Amino acid sequence: MKKSNIIQYIVVAGLLFATAACKKDFLEKKPLTEYEESDVWKDKGLVQAFVNDLYVQMRPGYQEVMLASMTDEARFIHDYNTSRVVQGNVSPDDIGRLSDFARWDNHYKEIRNCNMFFEKIDQSPIDDATRNAMKGEVHFMRAWYYHMLVKYYGGVPLITRTFNVKGDEQEILNIKRATYEACVKFISDECDSASKLLPAVYELPKDKGRVTKGAAMALKSRVLLYAASDYFNVNVKSPLMGYTTGSQTDRLRAAKNAAKAVMDMGIYELYHPTDSAAENYSRIFLDKDHKELIFIKQYDKALLGTSHDLYNGPNGYHNWGGNVPLENFVTGYQMKDGSAFSWANADQAKAPYVGRDPRFYATILYDGAKWKPRPKDGAEVDPIGIIQTGKYEPKNGGRDSVWGLDTRNSTIENWNGTFSGYYLRKFMDKNLDAQFFRGDQNWIFIRYAEVLLNYAEASIWLGEEADALPALNAVRTRAGMPATTASGDALKAVLKYERRYELAYEEHRFFDARRWVADAMTYFNGNAQGIEVLGSQIANHPFVYRPISIQSRTFKDKDYLLPIPAAEIRKNSNLEQQVPYK
Repeated sequence: MKKSNIIQYIVVAGLLFATAACKKDFLEKKPLTEYEESDVWKDKGLVQAFVNDLYVQMRPGYQEVMLASMTDEARFIHDYNTSRVVQGNVSPDDIGRLSDFARWDNHYKEIRNCNMFFEKIDQSPIDDATRNAMKGEVHFMRAWYYHMLVKYYGGVPLITRTFNVKGDEQEILNIKRATYEACVKFISDECDSASKLLPAVYELPKDKGRVTKGAAMALKSRVLLYAASDYFNVNVKSPLMGYTTGSQTDRLRAAKNAAKAVMDMGIYELYHPTDSAAENYSRIFLDKDHKELIFIKQYDKALLGTSHDLYNGPNGYHNWGGNVPLENFVTGYQMKDGSAFSWANADQAKAPYVGRDPRFYATILYDGAKWKPRPKDGAEVDPIGIIQTGKYEPKNGGRDSVWGLDTRNSTIENWNGTFSGYYLRKFMDKNLDAQFFRGDQNWIFIRYAEVLLNYAEASIWLGEEADALPALNAVRTRAGMPATTASGDALKAVLKYERRYELAYEEHRFFDARRWVADAMTYFNGNAQGIEVLGSQIANHPFVYRPISIQSRTFKDKDYLLPIPAAEIRKNSNLEQQVPYK
């Protein structure tokens, strides 16, 4: 290949990272369109930009469609082929909106770039310290992109070198999927290689956001926990889709040890800057540079920023509605005392948004929630800024009921109104006018709470509950919930609850429910529900809340892993297709 398409990315990466490593005579060099691939490895600035681009190509969760809308957490109101996923109609020829997440082609392109880096980097005029740090970053990136593929597909082809367009055609077309076990080992080894070369922290501001030793170790803990889960260990039909030999107990032990190694670093901690549990939870995702953050994507308002608030804010604020929470998810929030909420409880049904887990108020916008000032046309109706997703009796004896500003019958952009009666609150900056401005919230790929929950889960499934309780309760009490003293199956249920609600909308639920096997079949089947709110604008008149069905959904045995893309199998018949779980 004479001229490399990586140069296109180098331009973007150079702008985003504004690296100071570029030489002063950069503008005197030949135009970018004339660069050959070999030129990259002769210039320190271009090599740095090449590595930077591996970060740029990572998909953060702040996209218009969130992975949550292909779980029981949310529904994407504009569909965009998400219904194909949640209704069990994924096929090798069409995996629906998951194509923007699983990204077979994109991930392998970045893996190829990682492989190219390792083949070329020793030829570059870079000092040893810088070269080793870059190698650590690229080991992490190769682990990251493979972990993304393995999460969706199970065992995939393990490719560790680049191929020439001419001469390697036959080898390319005969590559087989590696076993799931081999893929997990490769990712784990890459994390180990990265952690040996990466610093624990960076001292220079320009290096903020780069991967660290802790990020590599935390990724390893995630990958090993997934690998130790029931889906990949019980009733496995193919070594491409899980383990057919060895001990699940040993794998749980490895997962526990990996999480403990991050904890023992002593540099991460749960974030609680205030006395308000709900405020603490909100600020995890809004504040910068605190010690719970392990690996993030940073946004800068001056460099586009994030449109998360615009994508998901209520239509009554001229936002797009987006990924609206489901009642299926909201119902599961416990009461603040740790007891279950139930629609069968008459008192709770009359006031369903009173006395819930504090994370509920930091995650969900519900009818009656105080939010932020409305734009001018909305402020004429609602000068305070209260979420309105109900249908209300009129004031002063009028005849016609009034629909809330944030409904699909609103006078403001009703086509962006919620189907479920809820909007997303998590990650949202209430000081931002999202109609006109973008935000700068971090997207958090990995945070310390996940590591603690990884450790707790592995310990519980090993039967080592005494080890699990301090880590589990640290997360739970930071959220303002009572510490648990449960054991056995009840303790497993608490762990699952914490992962579901502590890590909500952070792209964990899709995988957690599947790897626990029965949870996916239980929670991803049946109708998606919303809430109907019938209220009154007259003082002391009761509100009525009623769960309603808003979408049929199905989960089948074939849906635990994605099918290998048919286009890839047509090119290479050696790529075996998945088999259903049962």
